[in-house]
Amino acid sequence: MDPEHSRAFSSGRRPTVAITGASGALGQALLRQWHRRGADLIALRSSAAALELGDDGGESLKLRQICWQVGEEEALRPLLAEVDVLVLNHGVNVHDRRSPEATRESLEVNALSSWRLLELFAAVTAERRGPNPDRDQADRPPPEVWVNTSEAEIQPALSPLYEISKRLLGQLLSLRALDLAPALRIRRLVLGPFRSALNPIGVMSPNFVAGQVMLQARLGCNLIIVTPNPLTYVLMPLATLTRWLYVRAITHPGR
Repeated sequence: MDPEHSRAFSSGRRPTVAITGASGALGQALLRQWHRRGADLIALRSSAAALELGDDGGESLKLRQICWQVGEEEALRPLLAEVDVLVLNHGVNVHDRRSPEATRESLEVNALSSWRLLELFAAVTAERRGPNPDRDQADRPPPEVWVNTSEAEIQPALSPLYEISKRLLGQLLSLRALDLAPALRIRRLVLGPFRSALNPIGVMSPNFVAGQVMLQARLGCNLIIVTPNPLTYVLMPLATLTRWLYVRAITHPGR
């Protein structure tokens, strides 16, 4: 088990976890998983309807619910100051559409919104580290951001705009990770087809996927892959490493 991650549960301090796309199938499954681990939960959702979520015993989960919209990321700054783990899980699938409106929606929701939240969370966590980060943060592990880029980064998803937007998100994540880590721990979630409103014919259940994501996180994985496709377990690490080496070789920090 990764010592930094496990310390969040063994130090007696409850981690605060915020999850975007909380109303979706995977968002709800991740909320339940974090609830079992004693986290304080923040559900970030775009729907105005309140989220009713129960635990394994049927009791309602205790969570804070925040309604927000893509493009309003800056409004979450005060909230993010309280967060230890930010899970970027929101997304949209326009399927066979290719209009300018569909293109804008896909890029904004699937890529640019998550990028803005990543940068905002990095800025907020840098501010709260204070002038003496080693002393100020001695009782807490590094903040984390988990980004659901999806298997569409490298595999067809029968939705060209979904693939394009997720690949853009993956490229941005590889680029910014060079400067944001290790002060901000970044975990990339590469998930295969699971059943949800975006993909009703997915072959995996969201509860299974969420359980596997948590297991791999507790084992210390930064690249978390859950898919029935064996090629992804070979291609994704190679793609990530190649992209990291390429970006590191030809770019410079601060420019």
